[in-house]
Amino acid sequence: MTPATPALIYAACSALPITMQIGLTFGAPWGRFANGGRHPGVLPPAWRALAVVQGALLAAMAWVVLARADIIAAQVPAPVFWGAVGITALSLIVNAISPSRPERFLWTPVLLAMTAAALCVAFR
Repeated sequence: MTPATPALIYAACSALPITMQIGLTFGAPWGRFANGGRHPGVLPPAWRALAVVQGALLAAMAWVVLARADIIAAQVPAPVFWGAVGITALSLIVNAISPSRPERFLWTPVLLAMTAAALCVAFR
């Protein structure tokens, strides 16, 4: 398997939480699916700003994985790529132990797929 396939899987999977973060930013009442479900409806303004940061970070990580797989013409230093892999794996762990059951059930499988895909790109 070429690294393109898992990189595309990573990018496709990351589109889901990016979309959710955009929705949270604009007031979608999906708080039970984020940040441990602390705010089950619409997030307060500070948490909505955090959703912008989280969405941007997810997009940047997808870009890094796509670049590492040579789908995007960019040179990414190895520590940056491994940082993206580490954040993805850490996110998997955090979501798997989230006190929010909806968050656990929705994001654990997505982040498991993202982590596996990133590792496939890493060890191509």
